[in-house]
Amino acid sequence: MFETGRVCMKIAGREAGSLCVVLKKIDENFVIVTGPKELTGVKRRRCNIDHLEPLMERIKIKQDAADSEVVKALEKEGVLERLGVKVPEKAGKKKPEAKEKEKEKQKEKTKATAKAGKEKKEAKKQEAKASKKPAKDKEKK
Repeated sequence: MFETGRVCMKIAGREAGSLCVVLKKIDENFVIVTGPKELTGVKRRRCNIDHLEPLMERIKIKQDAADSEVVKALEKEGVLERLGVKVPEKAGKKKPEAKEKEKEKQKEKTKATAKAGKEKKEAKKQEAKASKKPAKDKEKK
């Protein structure tokens, strides 16, 4: 029942209500599952079969397949559409223009931080000078 490629619903734990895929059967009580995390929020981990509800869906994957392979298999067999799971945009696949804009923003932020730091140091120096002058004046009197 919990063979490699079986799509399941987690029914216990913090990930309850999330879809996952069985990657490997460890023994009669435990399996390795993955969501993958970026797709359904389920990390690759060992899971008790009592915490899983097997669904009718099954995909063709190898044992211990990579998360990217699992996502491709889910998309290829149309499981995501049938179960109503939306595929988020990959964070690593940004457009080149977006990367350049992000770098420019980071440079501006760095410059602003450096400028603020210099201004703060100057203010401290002036404050220190101001606090020293009255003390010298008292000594002279």
